[in-house]
Amino acid sequence: MEFEAVKEIIVDTLACDEDKVTPNARFIEDLEVDSLSLVELHMALEDSLGHSIPDGEIGKLQTVQELVDYCNK
Repeated sequence: MEFEAVKEIIVDTLACDEDKVTPNARFIEDLEVDSLSLVELHMALEDSLGHSIPDGEIGKLQTVQELVDYCNK
């Protein structure tokens, strides 16, 4: 999955400012994502990818680029 596709999911799901969603943006510090928002993002990514992501995996990722890399495994 490309960065732009993941960015679109993040912006749509979390209502983040699109300009803040960069590869180096950190979920908690830069995008102000809380635990409930991470659950929503988790579900949106599963829908997009068409397969499940193990619980807790999203919470281990700190930056948008780490999420993109994870989605491409």
